Amino acid sequence: MKNKMMKIGKKIFSQREVTVFLIILLVVIITSIIQPKFLNPNNMRSVALSVSVDGLFAIGLTLALILGGIELSVGSVAAMTCVITGYLALQGIDIWVACAASIISGLIVGLFNGFMISKIGLPPFIVTLGMENLARGMAYIITTGSPLSVSGYLPNSFRYFATGSIFGIPILFVIFIAISTIAFIFLKYSKACRNIYYVGSNENAAKLSGINVDKVKIGVYVTIALISTLAGILSLARFNVATPELSKGAETTAISAAVIGGTTMTGGSGGVLGTVMGIFLLKIVNSALVMMNVSVYWQDFVQGAILVLAVTIDYLSHRRSGRPSLLMKFFGLDKLAAARSKNKTNS
Repeated sequence: MKNKMMKIGKKIFSQREVTVFLIILLVVIITSIIQPKFLNPNNMRSVALSVSVDGLFAIGLTLALILGGIELSVGSVAAMTCVITGYLALQGIDIWVACAASIISGLIVGLFNGFMISKIGLPPFIVTLGMENLARGMAYIITTGSPLSVSGYLPNSFRYFATGSIFGIPILFVIFIAISTIAFIFLKYSKACRNIYYVGSNENAAKLSGINVDKVKIGVYVTIALISTLAGILSLARFNVATPELSKGAETTAISAAVIGGTTMTGGSGGVLGTVMGIFLLKIVNSALVMMNVSVYWQDFVQGAILVLAVTIDYLSHRRSGRPSLLMKFFGLDKLAAARSKNKTNS
C-alpha cells in the first residue's frame, strides 16, 4: 500500500503542470509576505486581464509548436484585425459587421500561412516572420501610424465582453478559460486534433499512416490566426483604441509560456494546461515585480534573464552529472541531451 501511494505521488509530481503550479504558489507566497497588497482583489483582477489576451496567443503558439512549426505573427495579426475593426467602426459600419470583416481577414492570413508552409514548402519561421511585417505594416498603413480612438463608437454590448464581469470575474478571463478548456478537450480527445501530435512527432510517418498532413497544417495556422483575431477584437473592446502597436513582442511571452508549460520546440509534445500554467507564472512574476516597485524597463529583462539563466545553469549541471534534473525535465532539455548523447555514441 505504501509503495503504491509512493508511485502515485511520484507520478503526480512528475507532471510538468504540477511543477509549474508549485512554483506559482511559491512566488505568490513570497510576494504576499513581502508585499501584502499583492493579493488585493484589484491586483488579482489586473493579473487575470493580463493573462487573458496573452494567454490566447500562448494557446496559438502551443498548437504551432506541437505541430513542429512556429508562429511569429500572432501579435501583428491581432494589431491588424484590431485596427480594421476600429477603422470600420469609425466609418459608421455596424460593429458586428466590422468584426466579421476582421474575422475574414484573419481567416485569409491563416490560409495564406498554411498554404505557403504546406503546399509551397517554405519554413514556418520565414512565412510567419514575413506575415509579422505584412500584418503590422497593414495596421500602420490604415492608421498612418497614429492610434484610432473609437470612444463613443462602440456599443456597450460589444465592450461588455472585455470590460464586464460575472460574480466579480472579468468576462475576458472567462472567455480565455472557455477557449483554453475547448482547446484542451479537443487536443486530448479529438482524433483530428491528435493528428497534430502525429505530424509534429514524425511528418513522414504521419503521411504513410494516411494522415492528410497539408490539411492538418492549414487547419492549425487558420486556427491560430482566428485566435489572434479574437485577441485583437477583444483588445479593441477593452481599450477603446485601435493601435498598430498592439501586442508588440507578444510572441516571446507566448513561446515562453508554452515552453515553460512543457511544449517542446521540436514538435509532437505539449498541451494547453501546461501553457495556461506557464502564462500564469509569467504574469504573476511580472505583477510581483510591479508590486515590489521594480522599474517597468527592467521587467522584461528580468523575466528573460531568469528563464535563460535557469535553463542554462541546469543544462550545464546536467552535462557534468550526466543525469537530468527536475528543472532539466521542466524545460524539456532532458530529451535534447539524451538525443545528443545517443548521436555521439553512434558516431
